[in-house]
Formats: sequence, structure tokens, C-alpha cells
Amino acid sequence: MSDWNDKVKRLLKSELVRRGISNSDLANMLEQIGIEETKSSIDSKISRGSFSAAFFLQCLTVIGCEKIEIEEYESQLAIAAEPQVDYNLKKQ
Repeated sequence: MSDWNDKVKRLLKSELVRRGISNSDLANMLEQIGIEETKSSIDSKISRGSFSAAFFLQCLTVIGCEKIEIEEYESQLAIAAEPQVDYNLKKQ
């Protein structure tokens, strides 16, 4: 995947969805550790995919994400990016 901003955006969104956390919830959680972000600013950052590494780590920390399996996301992101592609599945 050549678009790194898109990749990090999908990583963060995936972790939020996995935990059932909305951007509004994230704003409240960040506020509890002294980070002032509004839901609108978070929406904007995530939709652009251009945010600092510090913001990314702050988000992962407050949502309780201690580990990211990047290799796992590689295959999921490729499939999500090409929903019309038919894949040959191995028969067992």
C-alpha cells in the first residue's frame, strides 16, 4: 500500500470500531488526559489521515490499545480497498 496516510487512518478507525468508540467518545477520553480535541477536529484529522504520531499514540493509549498487528491489517486493508475483486480461495 503506497498511501501511508490512508493506512494509518484505517488502522485508527479499525481500533475505534473494534472497541465501539465513537469520535465523540474519543474526544471525551482525550480530554481526561488533558488533550483538547473536539469531535469535529477528530473527524477532520481522521478523514484526512494526516495527524501527528503523537495524536495517534494518544488515541491508542486512551482507548486501551497496547499492540497493533500491522501485518494483520495489510491483508484486510487490501481486501477492503478492492471490494469488487474476486479472490481465489484455497479449497481444503
